[in-house]
Amino acid sequence: MWWRRPGRRADPASAGLTRSAAGDLADLVERARAADPRAVARLISLVEDESAALPEVAAALAPHTGKAHVIGITGAPGVGKSTTTSAMVVTYRAQERRVGILAVDPSSPFTGGALLGDRVRMQEHATDDGVFIRSMATRGHLGGLAAAAPQAVRVLEAAGCDVVIVETVGVGQSEVEVAGLADTTVVLLAPGMGDAVQAAKAGILEIGNVYCVNKADRDGADATLRELRTMLSIGRNADGQDASSWRPPIVKTVASRAEGVDELVAAIDAHREHMQAAGELESRRQARARAEIEALVVGDLRRMLTQGEASQKLDSLAGDVVSGVSDPFTAAATLRALLGATTRSFQ
Repeated sequence: MWWRRPGRRADPASAGLTRSAAGDLADLVERARAADPRAVARLISLVEDESAALPEVAAALAPHTGKAHVIGITGAPGVGKSTTTSAMVVTYRAQERRVGILAVDPSSPFTGGALLGDRVRMQEHATDDGVFIRSMATRGHLGGLAAAAPQAVRVLEAAGCDVVIVETVGVGQSEVEVAGLADTTVVLLAPGMGDAVQAAKAGILEIGNVYCVNKADRDGADATLRELRTMLSIGRNADGQDASSWRPPIVKTVASRAEGVDELVAAIDAHREHMQAAGELESRRQARARAEIEALVVGDLRRMLTQGEASQKLDSLAGDVVSGVSDPFTAAATLRALLGATTRSFQ
């Protein structure tokens, strides 16, 4: 398994790069493509820390991405996401598939730190060179993922991973960002984690391609399965889905004993095959790329608003709105005109 020492922040120098040495970057990318664990870890560190070399890294990796099956694992805290992920790795490795795992942990709102404890539950893979596990902190990013997750997935794809599993933080009713990142989203539930009404309210119930009732050896597992099946049936009828559309299966597992995990992996593979046959995989990935591009552009515009003339103009316009001299829509139009002039030379 390939590790990164917890608690360290990387910079271009510590990652084996110099700002002017394009050769160093090319060498790092080539070593990552050869599954060198240090090179992969350093590239992900550059991604996490928003290195100035990140555009070059992305350009170098681009030709080698897009082949892995990206799987999102999400669900409430305590349903067994890490245990299920670890059990899935055993099945994938038995099929001789290389696996990359991004395990996202919440950052403390007080210290900014994160426990990064998912690897504790995956010790059985510690000597397997075909498994890469990287814990990532959210660093305050909402949605159940880290902001760096999309580019980190690209690094793992370029490193030759056949499967990339993205495990979200324990999510509530609206953290559904993983659906935009993954090819297949698996929603985990467990007996005693809430009734069907709560499940129907939850946004995560609407994003699943495969549903898994974990800890199925507990009392109430069959009731949870029935309630979930009823809610999914209601949702299909409301959406008017035709018979050819994908019907999310529900799999029962006891991940701690690896029971039902082979069936879960088979359901995930079946979803990928369905998407390829229906032409949905390409359209889903295009939507993902569109969202990434949009996020980068919006991020650049936000940074422009915090510095120089744009920042000063924004303060002035805000003062005009507060004093009643102007209104928010007029102020926004003025600012857009300023940004339009500024971005004509923006690359």
